[in-house]
Amino acid sequence: MIEPRLNQSDKIFFVIKNQVYDIYRLAIPIVLSRAGMMTLIVVDAAMVGHFSALELGYQSIGLAPMMFIIVTSIGLMSGTLVTTANYFGSKNLKKCGLVWRRSLAYAFFLGIIGILISSFGEEILLASGQNKALASGGGKIIQILGWSTPALLIYIASSFFLEGLKRPNATMLIMLLGNLSNIFLNWILVFGNFGFPALGASGSAYSTGAVRIIMAVSIVYYIWTLRDHIKFNIRGSNNIFLNGGWNEWSRMRKIGFGGGASNAIESGAFSSMTIFAGLLGIIELGAFTLSFNMLALTFMFALGFGSATAVCVGNASGRGDIVEMRIAGWTGLALTIITLALLGSLLALFNSQIASSFTQDADLIVRTSSMIAFIGIVLVIDGGQSVMAHALRGCGETWVPAALHFISYILVMIPLGYYLSIISGRGIAGLFESILIASVLSLSLGSIRFNFLTKKILT
Repeated sequence: MIEPRLNQSDKIFFVIKNQVYDIYRLAIPIVLSRAGMMTLIVVDAAMVGHFSALELGYQSIGLAPMMFIIVTSIGLMSGTLVTTANYFGSKNLKKCGLVWRRSLAYAFFLGIIGILISSFGEEILLASGQNKALASGGGKIIQILGWSTPALLIYIASSFFLEGLKRPNATMLIMLLGNLSNIFLNWILVFGNFGFPALGASGSAYSTGAVRIIMAVSIVYYIWTLRDHIKFNIRGSNNIFLNGGWNEWSRMRKIGFGGGASNAIESGAFSSMTIFAGLLGIIELGAFTLSFNMLALTFMFALGFGSATAVCVGNASGRGDIVEMRIAGWTGLALTIITLALLGSLLALFNSQIASSFTQDADLIVRTSSMIAFIGIVLVIDGGQSVMAHALRGCGETWVPAALHFISYILVMIPLGYYLSIISGRGIAGLFESILIASVLSLSLGSIRFNFLTKKILT
């Protein structure tokens, strides 16, 4: 019997259908895992906010430089995701385990650097122009959080590895365990239950550190005991520096350098927004932080779709299928925009209720609710630009996404945010307006670059 041959349009439809299925199948657990990571921060803010507005200010200003350290380190390890996906797509499975083991060493090294930097937390905040009291309280939070940075980065490296293998479900379940533990430990340490003193923001930071260690140990144990650990060479010798190992590691490092630079630029720029909010006053800082936390929480959907898109583009790249690379990138963007538009609508509809869940301060609720409504628009554009950056990294791009983020967020957003919020007197509304404008630029530039790159390869 002669099988019917598909024409070109049928083939493209078949590929798109498969990509939609693949991206959603990967994205849902990754989204829940990424959202779970942000939920840790949101729950901390909500519980500390109910404890004290002043303590919330300490926590908020302390998180700004810590997030810069963590997000930059996550970017530096992004080569783990792309390289694992490439090897998995090309059926070179033995190399996958080697990527993971190298990533663990890399994560620990970056974590030690994070500890060293965080020991100067108060000095960093003073240098940014914060007053002595705020810098002292925030600096203490930075120091406490800094000690658990290696554990967090080991968890991230391992989750990237599992996502590259298209096995994100374990990461999601471990993150759920972490969130449940965080709520319980916050209840004890923030408010002072079971005979413990009420530590406020410091208690929340101690809770976060304990949760990071729990998650790191859990995910490493899971990977080490995989039933097919031999197939992926999970327990082999490291071979990092010997027998050409360092040279073989170069591609993963280069992708990570680009991802680290890109994340450092974006995170540094957003940390600047928090610094500007601190200059506006403690209530404005609290309102900006609560609103931005909601943006960051819902933005985890974009990161989930972005990681899934990078995996699909990376798999196609490993197979040398350029058409599928192109389809995967645009499909990922479309699915992200549709999903985030729905989420943005919910933020706009329930802005007051969301704000009230974080604090009992009436003034803070009023200022926060209007910003939560506005970030429903920001979310769609900011999420779209993130997915295009992931698609570019899936293609093997290293420095171009970083350059696009530098233009959009350093050259445009920071000066615009300062002008709109402080000079023009628009307050925290001006900060979110500058984020929107910069994200429109980043999405446009990223889309143009992806279209040019895949067309160039295709021809």
